[in-house]
Amino acid sequence: MSIRMSQVELDRVALMGEIGAGRLSQKEAANLLGLSTRQVRRIVRRFQAGGAEGLAHRSRGRPSNRKVSEEIHREVVAFMNEPDFHDYGPTLLTETLAREKGIEVSRETLRQWMIAEGRWVARKAKVQHRQWRERKACFGEMIQMDTSIHDWFEGRGEDAVVIAIIDDATSRLLLRFFPTDSTATNMTLLRDYVRRHGRPRSLYVDKASHFMTSRPSTPEEQRDGKTALTQIQRALQELDIEHIPAHSPQAKGRVERLFRTLQDRLIKEMRRAKISTIEQANAYVEEVFLPLWEERFTRPPRQPANAHRSRKGFALDAIFSRQETRRVSDDYTFLYRSRRIQILNKSIASGLRRSRVTIEERLDGTRKVRWRGRYLRTRTVPPETSKPTARRPSTKAKEKGKPQRRSYKPPRNHPWRRRAALMSDKDTKK
Repeated sequence: MSIRMSQVELDRVALMGEIGAGRLSQKEAANLLGLSTRQVRRIVRRFQAGGAEGLAHRSRGRPSNRKVSEEIHREVVAFMNEPDFHDYGPTLLTETLAREKGIEVSRETLRQWMIAEGRWVARKAKVQHRQWRERKACFGEMIQMDTSIHDWFEGRGEDAVVIAIIDDATSRLLLRFFPTDSTATNMTLLRDYVRRHGRPRSLYVDKASHFMTSRPSTPEEQRDGKTALTQIQRALQELDIEHIPAHSPQAKGRVERLFRTLQDRLIKEMRRAKISTIEQANAYVEEVFLPLWEERFTRPPRQPANAHRSRKGFALDAIFSRQETRRVSDDYTFLYRSRRIQILNKSIASGLRRSRVTIEERLDGTRKVRWRGRYLRTRTVPPETSKPTARRPSTKAKEKGKPQRRSYKPPRNHPWRRRAALMSDKDTKK
């Protein structure tokens, strides 16, 4: 018998196993799941009684018992749109509604209705002063990622940047040297991290352009109710990894302090090893530096449970790719980067014409075209070649003394001249 479960419920099953093995307390599990310890105790009892099936949501597919009826909703909306309440806030309007109409709804429900009607604008929370934050409890609960642009080879070789990922709970490290700091290089390191450890719970990064975008939503995104996302944000959403943007460099202090250590220790060690290329540096980091870091700077987490989630079922090469959409024309072609791409006959199916396909530019340089979960076979149409048209000789060509083509003047006895003379005689006789 198959059980329909969401990804969140599958992750809960893994945590129940950690609790049952004694590697994770119920309090820490509550922090990981964002629930109360009381609710976690209930989940544990349901798991012990019914196994994984007991964690499936029991009210799936059923309407909420606390849903406000449409009749009351319409009455409240008509009430709030009266001129007398144009400047009422949610709290005061909730009290007035209960007092005058006898209708009791929560303040938050009424606030959401006011936002939907354009009667209320959500206010931004006030920025509080930074305070010291305790490390996360479990390995994989949160990772920090950043890039350091520095003269890593001290002028001995090519320019390079270091992109690093550090775990907040244990300071376990993964870093690589790259030629540039770009979307592709950051995706490469993230993909390698997920392959090695699994999916972390959250990613703490700065507001660089490859992590956050300022562009407006496209018409397609607005139609689907989506916001503008970078390629990395889209990949994080598909992997169910929370994206946490840092508002200042001090907020992600662990990775900032990491680079101070690297710019001191790693540079000196690479100098002694006479390393001057990115390939040599990455080999040294993997074979020598990371084992030393593991021994010297990592620390055990407060809880021994591993908060990483499985990567099975996720196509990492497809997720960590640059994706764009194009519309298929009536001849089963689409334009991509100034070239026309033809979908082959074997891949044509009903509904493909005039639909949108997704183009994946993968990190290994290959290109895939996806439509409704399956990949299409395509070929690039060669550019059309047109016959050269005859042009009148330019003035420069005349000046250079090149031979020019003479205009043809027919003789007097040419047939069309004789015909013209006969027609002229007939007109004269008339």
